Amino acid sequence: MEKKIVKDILFLSQVSQPASQEDLYLARDLQDTLLANREICVGLAANMIGVQKCVIIFNLGMVPMVMFNPVLLSSEGAYETEEGCLSLIGVRPTKRYETIRVAYRDSKWQEQTITLTGFPAQICQHELDHLDGRII
Repeated sequence: MEKKIVKDILFLSQVSQPASQEDLYLARDLQDTLLANREICVGLAANMIGVQKCVIIFNLGMVPMVMFNPVLLSSEGAYETEEGCLSLIGVRPTKRYETIRVAYRDSKWQEQTITLTGFPAQICQHELDHLDGRII
Protein backbone atom coordinates (compact mmCIF):
# COMPACT_ATOMS: atom_id res chain seq x y z
CA MET A 1 0.00 0.00 0.00
CA GLU A 2 1.34 3.43 -0.91
CA LYS A 3 2.16 5.49 2.18
CA LYS A 4 2.59 9.20 2.78
CA ILE A 5 6.21 10.44 3.02
CA VAL A 6 7.18 11.60 6.53
CA LYS A 7 8.85 15.03 6.67
CA ASP A 8 9.03 15.40 10.47
CA ILE A 9 12.75 15.87 11.21
CA LEU A 10 12.36 14.83 14.88
CA PHE A 11 10.78 11.52 13.83
CA LEU A 12 13.36 10.94 11.09
CA SER A 13 16.21 11.69 13.52
CA GLN A 14 15.37 8.66 15.67
CA VAL A 15 17.36 5.44 15.29
CA SER A 16 15.26 2.65 13.79
CA GLN A 17 14.66 -0.63 15.62
CA PRO A 18 15.63 -4.04 14.22
CA ALA A 19 13.03 -5.60 11.94
CA SER A 20 11.54 -9.05 12.52
CA GLN A 21 9.67 -11.47 10.29
CA GLU A 22 6.49 -9.72 11.42
CA ASP A 23 7.72 -6.68 9.46
CA LEU A 24 7.92 -8.47 6.09
CA TYR A 25 4.78 -6.57 5.01
CA LEU A 26 6.94 -3.45 4.84
CA ALA A 27 8.52 -4.74 1.63
CA ARG A 28 5.21 -4.26 -0.20
CA ASP A 29 4.47 -0.86 1.37
CA LEU A 30 7.97 0.40 0.49
CA GLN A 31 7.74 -0.99 -3.04
CA ASP A 32 4.31 0.57 -3.64
CA THR A 33 5.47 3.93 -2.27
CA LEU A 34 8.71 3.86 -4.29
CA LEU A 35 6.74 3.04 -7.43
CA ALA A 36 4.26 5.86 -6.77
CA ASN A 37 7.19 8.31 -6.46
CA ARG A 38 9.38 6.81 -9.22
CA GLU A 39 9.70 10.13 -11.08
CA ILE A 40 11.51 11.75 -8.14
CA CYS A 41 12.68 8.90 -5.90
CA VAL A 42 15.19 6.01 -6.16
CA GLY A 43 15.11 4.71 -2.57
CA LEU A 44 13.25 4.76 0.75
CA ALA A 45 13.75 3.77 4.36
CA ALA A 46 10.85 2.50 6.49
CA ASN A 47 10.98 5.58 8.74
CA MET A 48 10.18 7.69 5.67
CA ILE A 49 6.76 5.98 5.60
CA GLY A 50 6.25 6.26 9.36
CA VAL A 51 7.68 2.95 10.62
CA GLN A 52 10.79 2.97 12.83
CA LYS A 53 12.17 -0.36 11.59
CA CYS A 54 15.44 -1.22 9.85
CA VAL A 55 14.12 -1.80 6.36
CA ILE A 56 15.17 -0.07 3.13
CA ILE A 57 14.39 -0.29 -0.57
CA PHE A 58 16.29 1.14 -3.52
CA ASN A 59 16.50 0.67 -7.25
CA LEU A 60 19.14 -1.80 -8.35
CA GLY A 61 18.89 -1.26 -12.08
CA MET A 62 15.27 -1.96 -12.97
CA VAL A 63 14.66 -4.13 -9.89
CA PRO A 64 13.77 -2.81 -6.42
CA MET A 65 16.07 -4.27 -3.73
CA VAL A 66 14.57 -4.65 -0.25
CA MET A 67 16.90 -5.12 2.73
CA PHE A 68 15.84 -6.02 6.24
CA ASN A 69 18.34 -5.14 9.01
CA PRO A 70 21.09 -4.07 6.59
CA VAL A 71 24.59 -3.66 8.02
CA LEU A 72 27.44 -1.89 6.24
CA LEU A 73 30.39 -4.29 6.36
CA SER A 74 32.96 -2.31 4.37
CA SER A 75 33.39 0.75 2.20
CA GLU A 76 36.08 2.13 -0.07
CA GLY A 77 36.64 4.98 -2.46
CA ALA A 78 35.36 8.02 -0.55
CA TYR A 79 34.02 10.95 -2.58
CA GLU A 80 32.00 14.12 -2.01
CA THR A 81 28.60 14.55 -3.65
CA GLU A 82 25.22 16.25 -3.23
CA GLU A 83 21.93 14.48 -2.57
CA GLY A 84 18.27 15.27 -2.27
CA CYS A 85 15.61 13.45 -0.27
CA LEU A 86 11.82 13.18 -0.45
CA SER A 87 11.73 14.13 3.23
CA LEU A 88 13.71 17.36 2.69
CA ILE A 89 13.71 20.38 0.41
CA GLY A 90 16.73 20.94 -1.81
CA VAL A 91 20.08 19.15 -1.96
CA ARG A 92 22.87 18.88 0.58
CA PRO A 93 26.54 17.92 0.44
CA THR A 94 27.54 14.52 1.77
CA LYS A 95 30.39 11.99 1.74
CA ARG A 96 29.80 8.60 0.10
CA TYR A 97 31.85 5.57 -0.93
CA GLU A 98 32.15 4.15 -4.46
CA THR A 99 32.04 0.51 -3.31
CA ILE A 100 30.28 -0.93 -0.27
CA ARG A 101 29.56 -4.40 1.08
CA VAL A 102 26.29 -4.92 2.96
CA ALA A 103 24.85 -7.86 4.93
CA TYR A 104 21.05 -8.07 5.21
CA ARG A 105 18.02 -10.34 5.26
CA ASP A 106 15.93 -10.60 2.12
CA SER A 107 12.14 -10.81 1.77
CA LYS A 108 12.31 -14.56 2.48
CA TRP A 109 14.26 -13.77 5.67
CA GLN A 110 17.41 -15.37 4.26
CA GLU A 111 20.80 -13.90 5.14
CA GLN A 112 22.51 -12.27 2.17
CA THR A 113 25.62 -10.24 1.43
CA ILE A 114 26.03 -7.96 -1.58
CA THR A 115 28.72 -5.68 -2.97
CA LEU A 116 27.38 -2.50 -4.55
CA THR A 117 29.23 0.08 -6.64
CA GLY A 118 28.41 3.43 -8.18
CA PHE A 119 24.92 4.90 -7.94
CA PRO A 120 23.27 1.85 -6.27
CA ALA A 121 25.95 2.04 -3.55
CA GLN A 122 25.24 5.75 -3.08
CA ILE A 123 21.48 5.20 -2.78
CA CYS A 124 21.97 2.35 -0.32
CA GLN A 125 24.25 4.52 1.86
CA HIS A 126 21.64 7.30 1.88
CA GLU A 127 18.96 4.87 3.08
CA LEU A 128 21.30 3.31 5.66
CA ASP A 129 21.82 6.82 7.06
CA HIS A 130 18.05 7.12 7.52
CA LEU A 131 18.03 3.98 9.68
CA ASP A 132 20.63 5.59 11.98
CA GLY A 133 18.60 8.80 12.22
CA ARG A 134 21.09 10.67 10.03
CA ILE A 135 19.60 13.08 7.56
CA ILE A 136 21.80 14.52 4.81
